[in-house]
Amino acid sequence: MKTTATTTARRSAPVVSRVSQVAALEAAISAKVGAGRYAMWFTGHTRFEIGETDLTIGVPNLHFQEWLTHNFSTEVRAAVLEVFDRPLEVRFRIDAAMFQQARAEQAAATPTEPPKTSPAPSPKSEPARKAKASRPSDSSEGYTAPKLVRKWKTLEDFVVGSCNRVAAASAISIVEEPGQGPNPLVIYGPVGTGKTHLLEGICVGLKKSFDGAVVRYATAEDFVNRFVAAMGSNRQASFRKYFRDCSVLLIDDLNFLASKKATQIEFLHTFDALVADGRQIVVTCDCHPRLTDDLMPELVDRLIGGAVWSLLPPDGATRLDILRSKSASANGSIPEDVLKFVADSLRGNVRELEGALHSLRHFSRVTGRKVDLPLAREALGDLLRHAVRVVSVPDVEAAVCAMLRLPHNLLRSKQRAWAVAHPRMMAIYLCRKHTAATYGEISIYFGNKTHSTAVAAEKKVRQWIAGDGSMRAGERDWRVRELLERIERELLR
Repeated sequence: MKTTATTTARRSAPVVSRVSQVAALEAAISAKVGAGRYAMWFTGHTRFEIGETDLTIGVPNLHFQEWLTHNFSTEVRAAVLEVFDRPLEVRFRIDAAMFQQARAEQAAATPTEPPKTSPAPSPKSEPARKAKASRPSDSSEGYTAPKLVRKWKTLEDFVVGSCNRVAAASAISIVEEPGQGPNPLVIYGPVGTGKTHLLEGICVGLKKSFDGAVVRYATAEDFVNRFVAAMGSNRQASFRKYFRDCSVLLIDDLNFLASKKATQIEFLHTFDALVADGRQIVVTCDCHPRLTDDLMPELVDRLIGGAVWSLLPPDGATRLDILRSKSASANGSIPEDVLKFVADSLRGNVRELEGALHSLRHFSRVTGRKVDLPLAREALGDLLRHAVRVVSVPDVEAAVCAMLRLPHNLLRSKQRAWAVAHPRMMAIYLCRKHTAATYGEISIYFGNKTHSTAVAAEKKVRQWIAGDGSMRAGERDWRVRELLERIERELLR
């Protein structure tokens, strides 16, 4: 009996060892890819087989094989080296048993066709049904929340000015002749300048003008969430059908795709499929596509192949028109002199102007006073004290020269030495951030003929900031981020 027990123990020892090795490997991979990603892509979808010289990871289908190989091979190899103290050849292959199990689960989860008529209630169940119907419902049963209807903005409500005229005209042309003009249409700009308003207006206008047209409107976040869910449930075909079987595709906040390479690849294929069939694509983002380093070059190339138009913060005349429009659309108009006061005092975006009108009306209702200039100054006191002052391109130039002790007009000279070129790049970056000047206007001011110089300068400074870079400017070495902060404090003083 003793010999038998010893033999059994020896035979089971390797099995126990293998189980502990798999557990250690799973923990190491989870630590490297993150618990959430491990739960989504590995838990329940993989089977580890450890050999003497290799590690085989079984997966249920080709999609998981390609996805794990492309996205997690590096992390898995690092985990293997950490657990076994030696490299093993890592292979992902389709496991027959897991494949069959996944097919069976998918078939079981497919809903059957519902009956066309409901069966008549049996006599025995009728009293119980009536009794249940007579009972008052509690908070968890029998309550149907009211369905909220989204208020879509229209192009008719969009206030057009010099800061947005070209982008607005392009949006109207999409509604009139989708797919006939530049494709895609890219609209970019800072927050609160009307990007989503134009996109919603295009959606509403197309549905009114073309009865039966399939218009897909989605945020980039929604695109990502649908893609991840489709990958996890092996329903990519359904996902692709949803976004590709449409007449027009509208995507808001495309910059959300930055750093999400797999989703960008999927969007790129969707993009190519739609454009090849002559179907219109419109996207919005927060900056020019060339300035987003985390977008794939192939995607950037396709985006700039259409029309790329910017939206700028509203100028004085446009701010006044926006205030008039918002005031007229709400209950109780606001006097013209008050609107002019607000337009002259607030230089921010559209949401800031809307917030000012809401504050005026609320303060008037609470105090029981009519809306006039004294009330406006009192109600908007805090907002006016923190309002952003107007900054011009010469202001930026003066602030940079003062901080770095450079001669006046040096940045507008033809000198290309780094001692001049680097401060000039920072001035261009700050002009784009703090003024309403276009790339072309900034380039001309600093002595260049085309806007591409300003685009390249802004991109270079963004790279310095992202990499926490340093540079020599003036008489000392600076961290770029610290230098920019000092110049901005001087600029906005």
